[in-house]
Amino acid sequence: MAGLRRREVLAGAVALAGAATIGLNPGTAAAATQQRPGAQFPPSLDFGDYPVIARVRSRRALEHLRVLSDKIGPRIAGTEGELRAKDYIAKVLRELRYQVTLQPFPIADKFLGGLSIGRDSWQTGSSPQGAQDVTREAVVVDAGDGNTLPDDLTGKIVLIAAVTNKADAYLTAAQRGADAVLIGRVSADPARKLSAFSPTLATPVTVPVLGLAQVQVERLRERLAKGSVTAKVTATHHKNLTSYNVIAERPATFPGKDNGVVMVTAHYDSVPGSPGANDDGSGTVLCLELARVLRYLPTNKALRFALWGSEEYGLIGSRHYVSNLSDPEAKRIAGCFQNDMVATSYDPANIYWLLSVDGADNATTAAVNAAAKRLGYDPQVKGPVARGSSDHVPFFERGIASGNFSWRGEGGPALLEPTYHTPEDTIKDNVSLERLQVSLELIGSAAYNLLRK
Repeated sequence: MAGLRRREVLAGAVALAGAATIGLNPGTAAAATQQRPGAQFPPSLDFGDYPVIARVRSRRALEHLRVLSDKIGPRIAGTEGELRAKDYIAKVLRELRYQVTLQPFPIADKFLGGLSIGRDSWQTGSSPQGAQDVTREAVVVDAGDGNTLPDDLTGKIVLIAAVTNKADAYLTAAQRGADAVLIGRVSADPARKLSAFSPTLATPVTVPVLGLAQVQVERLRERLAKGSVTAKVTATHHKNLTSYNVIAERPATFPGKDNGVVMVTAHYDSVPGSPGANDDGSGTVLCLELARVLRYLPTNKALRFALWGSEEYGLIGSRHYVSNLSDPEAKRIAGCFQNDMVATSYDPANIYWLLSVDGADNATTAAVNAAAKRLGYDPQVKGPVARGSSDHVPFFERGIASGNFSWRGEGGPALLEPTYHTPEDTIKDNVSLERLQVSLELIGSAAYNLLRK
């Protein structure tokens, strides 16, 4: 008990001393020393922690997420949604007085679909082997798994969706006069939902063929159970696309030798049909909120934020960025903190994972682990463990210290929420303000610690 009391007194002393240095009032500094949300232990702050955790606010980050996820919605690489998000992110960072650079790169064509029923509109994928740049409106017929189809489907939109669909049912439907075909994916695992997709067809057809997410199938069938449904289907081929990385930097504040740069990063695109609230709107708004909090703090290293375009199609934005770094530029990067899915409200995703490509510790994972111990979060934090599949990979391949930081399940970093990559990845269904606050504090404290070295 005496040791615990001594720890609290020292933490309070550090906070009050720091308040005088950076202009925090004593009440704000003292609040920073209180037990953190969801933490099992009271904090034991070092000098650099309190200006971060006293200021950072998940509710401020949520304001940005409402724009990205609720207002803009799906942000498919190179299409209007991603471009609108790029403009918004750049505007926020410029208003925070960062030097902002847009880094364009070409990307492959996208095939997207739309399904409208009354006032509801859902984004889907569409097949490159089906008709494109067309609109069809007709009554929907549910054909189950496609094994049994009516002989005459003239002027109908045919839904085919089951755990296992008959492989050539789309072709039969087209041959029997269907105006459009909706192929839905249904998971055999009740704890997993499947995303929208662009079907690959063995035989091209002259009607649009859309790939629906599982929740879209479920919602459509709920409507069909109540009576006849008329839907409008669109299929669009998006050509000659350009995606962008948004890079924002402020220099080190202390004069002297070049001590390098610390990067805090996330991707801002999403998959078809998904508003991408957690994946990765959460990581994006973490970067925007930390940009606000860290912008005027004294550092020995430059601070650089990078918001990647086109991650969902193969880490394209981050690979483009890293491949264009000169060797001296790459050597300047002391660490890259990649934030991907940092706010899920899915109950079993109660572990904050430190993920490095090879499972080894590096400057970023070590900094977050140390921050977790100082802030009292260490029982919730595990790693580093080996995992790629995010934008820390190109940095690792270039020999740059990097880690991916994410809330996932106790069973391992592969355990994701059921709404991953689905239309249900929304603020309402899949974002926890408490977990976002923990992520902000951990990455903010860790990054600032590295910036001061």
